Amino acid sequence: MFNIKLTIQYNGSDYSGWQTQAGNKTVQQTLTESIETITGEDVNLIGSGRTDAGVHALGQSANFRIEQLPDLYKFKYSLNSVLPPDISVIDAVEVPPEFHARFDAKKRKYFYLFIKYKSPFYEHFSYRYYYKLDCIYLNNLSKSFLGKKDFTSFARKASETEEKTCTVYDASWRDTKSFILFFIEADRFLHGMVRTIVGTLLKAQKNYYDEKYIEEILTSKNREAAGEAVPAKGLFLYKVKY
Repeated sequence: MFNIKLTIQYNGSDYSGWQTQAGNKTVQQTLTESIETITGEDVNLIGSGRTDAGVHALGQSANFRIEQLPDLYKFKYSLNSVLPPDISVIDAVEVPPEFHARFDAKKRKYFYLFIKYKSPFYEHFSYRYYYKLDCIYLNNLSKSFLGKKDFTSFARKASETEEKTCTVYDASWRDTKSFILFFIEADRFLHGMVRTIVGTLLKAQKNYYDEKYIEEILTSKNREAAGEAVPAKGLFLYKVKY
């Protein structure tokens, strides 16, 4: 058996997330069907992690095992030719047999994109927030998320994951001419976690809350204590580190 690792980009606007779901259009299922069309083999495509409905990716990773090793350059070209325009495989490489896209991932990094003005080009990929964002203020608040913490308050109530502890390595804001970006990097993320963190930080700035507000939410382990999640369209899985 040969083990192939893919690096994938996708526009998640028309998908019910990454993970295959009966009766729903997903990125994983679309990719799996395309790979099977090209190779003629049944494959089990393993992603580095799930992205929720409407969330995009610039650097999703996935792997699958196959009996016959194809010419990977031709395979990537052929795969992209049968994939829809909103999914693209940007790299395909052979990896050791034991490599697992999910379990071997050390860090995952997302960013959330805000646009400062109305733009027909970024409407589906950014959030036009109507209040001024203070990156200095938000950066100070975001330090409260760093380290190993229980993120129960920032996960969906119906989350399937019992273990809610994550280690956050970076949570920072960057201001550019046209955009404001929030970057967050962690060993793992819970369902809805990033969007809820962003929404909570926006609520904190709007109401002039300090770090104590964030700390109290974390301690409460109560989703109702956190802010409303921001729209999925501005969230991107940026990269996965192994």
